[in-house]
Amino acid sequence: MTDQNWQKSTYSEEGSACIYLAATPTGTILLRESDEPETIVTTGPNQLGALISALRNP
Repeated sequence: MTDQNWQKSTYSEEGSACIYLAATPTGTILLRESDEPETIVTTGPNQLGALISALRNP
């Protein structure tokens, strides 16, 4: 995988357990956690939006 432009979530504080996101040229969204950066979850914008919505409104 080529280098990605990872962006840290604004909800992540300094230190460990930060969430990073990157968008690929094909529109896929990549997610990783700072403690295990080699583990990457791949999703799409609609699925990520549904996850965020579910987390905000349990």
